[in-house]
Amino acid sequence: MNYQKTIKEIYVESQEFPKIGEVSASIPELKNISPDKFGIFISTHEGTEFGKGDFQEKISIQSVSKVFTLCLAFSILGEKIWQRVNVEPSGNAFNSLVQLENEKGIPRNPFINAGAIVIADILLSHLKNPKEDFLEFIREISGKKNIQFNQKVALSEKQTGYRNFALGNFLKSFGNIENKVEDVLDFYFHQCSVEMTCEELAHAFYFLANEGKTKSGKTILNKSQIKRLNALMLTCGFYDESGEFAYKVGLPGKSGIGGAIVAVLPRKFSVATWSPRLNEKGNSEAGMYALELLTTKLGISIF
Repeated sequence: MNYQKTIKEIYVESQEFPKIGEVSASIPELKNISPDKFGIFISTHEGTEFGKGDFQEKISIQSVSKVFTLCLAFSILGEKIWQRVNVEPSGNAFNSLVQLENEKGIPRNPFINAGAIVIADILLSHLKNPKEDFLEFIREISGKKNIQFNQKVALSEKQTGYRNFALGNFLKSFGNIENKVEDVLDFYFHQCSVEMTCEELAHAFYFLANEGKTKSGKTILNKSQIKRLNALMLTCGFYDESGEFAYKVGLPGKSGIGGAIVAVLPRKFSVATWSPRLNEKGNSEAGMYALELLTTKLGISIF
């Protein structure tokens, strides 16, 4: 397959895509981003790597980080992790309090905010130096040593994260948070503030397309765990628009309100896009369009 030719075509067509959607207003620091940025990078099983546009610009990965924390927690606890968080699509807003109450403090899945907060609590309980260990994990799976938190973004999230604090305290009231809510949320805000490029994101997700092995050959999760993680990304990775993404794109993936989307085709490739303009569901308009073009032009998906 001519991946380079396809990525070049997608870049051109994405530049012609209508400039619809808005940069996220929920985190003040993110509003400083130029709305018309666009980058895409692909890393294939065959060894091809290619990017176009702003694929080397550092961006706030936001909820894409939930895949990394889940992988790390899953590698530590194994199947015990599902005693505290479920694996079902939510069908509701990613920060819903009503759903959490109805389900008695067990989040519907690890990619909605409540579920990610529980995963953050698990990591706080099992890592000696949670923030440092988390960064080292991302550096290891991406093969990049320069990945850091953006402290301005983390502070901006902390200062405006009232609903996340409500979710944390609600979870605590149901006994599904072991540590201090303030400590758990501090870790959660920092994980979302991590800055990476499209190239680094594609490298970091590569093990999810390579049966659990990184580009350097290290095994992060076993094949069964990878199957479960990819299933969760397919069904839950795009908030209450996951069905739409599966229908149009046909790949497991995860989005973030910073405008990033990362997706994988098992045993084929990992791909990352970035465009800050979001639709009403919180997903990148141009990013979803670009990935739909990718699977359509290549004629391949998981289906």
